[in-house]
Amino acid sequence: MSGATVRKLRETVCRLHEELVRYGLVAWTAGNVSGRVPGEDLFVIKPSGVSYDDLTPESIVVCDLDGELVEGELAPSSDTAAHAYVYRAMPQVGGVVHTHSTYASAWAARGEAIPCVLTAMADEFGGEIPVGPFALIGGDDIGKGIVATLEGHRSPAVLMQNHGVFTIGADARAAVKAAVMCEDVARTVHVAVQLGEPLPIAQPDIDRLYDRYQNVYGQRSPR
Repeated sequence: MSGATVRKLRETVCRLHEELVRYGLVAWTAGNVSGRVPGEDLFVIKPSGVSYDDLTPESIVVCDLDGELVEGELAPSSDTAAHAYVYRAMPQVGGVVHTHSTYASAWAARGEAIPCVLTAMADEFGGEIPVGPFALIGGDDIGKGIVATLEGHRSPAVLMQNHGVFTIGADARAAVKAAVMCEDVARTVHVAVQLGEPLPIAQPDIDRLYDRYQNVYGQRSPR
């Protein structure tokens, strides 16, 4: 295990927790960010029950892919087993985020997917944001539900029924972005539903929007 690599990842993941606070996605000590250690069967994650104001890179703990503590003085997040299961089952995932953000969690409480009625949703999620099954906290049942729901789905976000949001990404920052965007569209679609019936976007247009955003939008490195 490279000490420099882990130290840098701890710093990154600590800093990314500040984004959850900045965007109003978490309250008190709820929520967490984790990041896979490149080239290792390890990940770093927020410790359990620690205030966001008190987080430091040193307090971020290191776990193996069974969710067992490898390095750190504090107990890992109560969601560690779920994160570990995702990393074991989805080797392409480099970051996982969990929040109870208000609007997205309201859809989760209803057990209802967020329909793809915004171009921003087509861009980021490639369709609806799906709902995963109800599962109790503490074991890997939540992780199993996340994986079963997202496998074969373009969405990097899932609404776990009666619980909240889990997002995945190529790295921790991408997973945080997905959590921010999930709450943003959840709020907008909620307002749209209050006004009437949102207009669906045709699947071919969703596909074109998703392809453009994923492969054309933004700055690209010269080939």
